[in-house]
Amino acid sequence: MSKAAGRLKTLKKAVDKINHTSKLRTNIPAGMAVAGPPLGPMLGQRGINIAAFCKDFNERTKDYKEGIPLPCRVAVTSDRAYELTIHSPPATFLLKQAAGIQRGAMNPGRETAGRITRKHLYEIAQIKAQDPPNALLTLEQMCKALVGVARTCGIEIVNELDPVEYGKFLEERKQVVEDQRRELQEKREARMLRMG
Repeated sequence: MSKAAGRLKTLKKAVDKINHTSKLRTNIPAGMAVAGPPLGPMLGQRGINIAAFCKDFNERTKDYKEGIPLPCRVAVTSDRAYELTIHSPPATFLLKQAAGIQRGAMNPGRETAGRITRKHLYEIAQIKAQDPPNALLTLEQMCKALVGVARTCGIEIVNELDPVEYGKFLEERKQVVEDQRRELQEKREARMLRMG
């Protein structure tokens, strides 16, 4: 066999190698990875050193504000090594932060939970466009996707936002949220009485 054929054969073997990895997808709060549940058991099942993973994750996320949920992708190889990919916070989290609300609307089409400007939307789109899954999307496509996410959260997108008027809106919204919580609690209690 000639040298060229030998090289071709070794090259083919290298290409044919299949990477059998166990993939883990989870959201971990920034700087708060601990060995306890739910993260510990997920990592333990895959044979990852939990203490080393937590230390590595907390070190990588020390620049983020503590507690921000970060979507993570962990690829585990057969020799128990792992490759950690940390994405930017979820779009719903960023949109709710920009709107200054804790939770979205219960009936997104019929009620408005908050408002953001187009500038906020554009800034969030720039952050989310850096994530690997969104790498091939243009900024316009990312903005359109975020408009859909904002709509499902009940967040209205406006050109300009008056701070005083928006402050009054948020105060009114707090009362609506309290009423909704009270209504949900009454439904739960009524269901418990029927079940018991």
